[in-house]
Amino acid sequence: MTPPKPIVIIGAGEIAEMACEYFDHDSERKVVGFSIDADYIKAPTLMDRPVTPLTDLTSHYPPDAFDAFVAIGDGQLNRLRRRHVDLCKAAGYQLASYVSSRAFVWRNVVIGENCFILEHNVLQPFTTIGDNVTLWSGNHIGHRSVIEDDVFMASHVVVSGFCRIGARSFVGVNAAMAAHVEIACDNYIGMGAILTASTEPDGIYQGNPAERRKISAKRFCRVRD
Repeated sequence: MTPPKPIVIIGAGEIAEMACEYFDHDSERKVVGFSIDADYIKAPTLMDRPVTPLTDLTSHYPPDAFDAFVAIGDGQLNRLRRRHVDLCKAAGYQLASYVSSRAFVWRNVVIGENCFILEHNVLQPFTTIGDNVTLWSGNHIGHRSVIEDDVFMASHVVVSGFCRIGARSFVGVNAAMAAHVEIACDNYIGMGAILTASTEPDGIYQGNPAERRKISAKRFCRVRD
């Protein structure tokens, strides 16, 4: 069996360091270096690996020999991470995903590319996780629920069965969704929010029961489409 390609991590912040730690100690992948825009390079190395400007990425790490993993947070409702995913794909890279060995993932769960699924996540039968999704530690994704592309979910979120989380949304710590709730695209769900009904696009929802705030989620997150 051919071993997986080594990977270069796109990013040089805390999430990039976390990704390197997880890949190093809980995967078969070898992390060879980091890459980010030159303006964000603070030192020539990170975690004893070289940090390369994005302009030099393909010359240092040709896409036929290396895969990439974009380790960037939820900035601009996940658009910042998505832009780097698109850049890597346009350059010819395959995007790796990390799924913790300590996550519970049922046999028929579908997981897309460039996903970061940490320990103690529970993914029940028939769930679908799109591309470029981050599930931080300890979430419950109920049966037949769908997480669309470019979502960031913080810790200890409960998603009941038959739910859908819309693209480019952020879900805060300890939020919970009743069965059949649909979170629309571009939503910002606040910490501890309890959602018993579906939401509308581009909204901030907070409270118990959750209510929509007047400010746009895109405006709050300084989105530049």
